[in-house]
Amino acid sequence: MDMTALARNWWALAIRGAAAIIFGLLTFVMPGVTLAVLVLLFGAYAIVDGIFNLVAAFRSPHDERPRWLLALEGLVSIGAGIVTFAMPGLTALVLVYIIAIWAIVTGVLEIVAAIRLRDVIRNEWWLVASGVLSVIFGLLLVVAPGAGALALVFWIGAYAIIFGALLVGLAFRLRREQAEVRAEFRRAA
Repeated sequence: MDMTALARNWWALAIRGAAAIIFGLLTFVMPGVTLAVLVLLFGAYAIVDGIFNLVAAFRSPHDERPRWLLALEGLVSIGAGIVTFAMPGLTALVLVYIIAIWAIVTGVLEIVAAIRLRDVIRNEWWLVASGVLSVIFGLLLVVAPGAGALALVFWIGAYAIIFGALLVGLAFRLRREQAEVRAEFRRAA
């Protein structure tokens, strides 16, 4: 039985989750952070997240369907990061909409990936949960874009911590799945 690229690259999900948690914690530790620093933090996180998605997409076997979803999510993340660096004078409202669109698009893509992977892995609800959380977060930002800068910082921080924890949970579930498959393969050989 061939393991999926997602299971083989569980560590990339763990790193993505850890980066999100660190990003979220920094927003709570430094609540008075300026918009410029928030832009840089979000831009850096989005680019790193996108790079890991692209690496995972290109490392997966060519016959696996969800790899284009990972590539698309990676490109969207990198695009959002580049926009934040290219336009450092963004207003808080524009930043809110960029983050909202990014969260909604990546959330939908994660839900689609989880649905496609439901026959390959068990407990794909981790990926569904992180996707749903992303969509809800994005919609909240669209509905209330005029929220104060401090509230936005806390929203983003809470979202990043929860999203990161869900990704880390999925990563370690995939790691266990990979270990079980290897053990089963050794017993069969």
